[in-house]
Amino acid sequence: MIAEIQDRIIAVREALEMTQRDFCRGIYVSQSYYAQIEKAARPINDRIIALICSQYGVSKEYLQTGKGEMFGSTVADIQLNQLLEIFNELDSFFRDYIVKQIKELAETLKKSKQG
Repeated sequence: MIAEIQDRIIAVREALEMTQRDFCRGIYVSQSYYAQIEKAARPINDRIIALICSQYGVSKEYLQTGKGEMFGSTVADIQLNQLLEIFNELDSFFRDYIVKQIKELAETLKKSKQG
């Protein structure tokens, strides 16, 4: 069991295969602030814990105590949240393009399974 909450946060970030830069964007803190969290140079408050849990589907119990499963949500849920964040940052032209591409991909997969 990992002893410190900072170590568990690092383990979560690494399990998600994210850089510090990308991870901290998801919890709305600067990279320098986040780096201090990982180094245990800055305390981890309830807001940070709540953001990590909601943004990345992490079990609050795991994050605070190290007990239980790391993720309360499935990997698919986490990926969907990441996609939604990116999608929401795009302008309408690119949103429409992505939706069209996903629909075409789904149709292609459906046809390949049928025949």
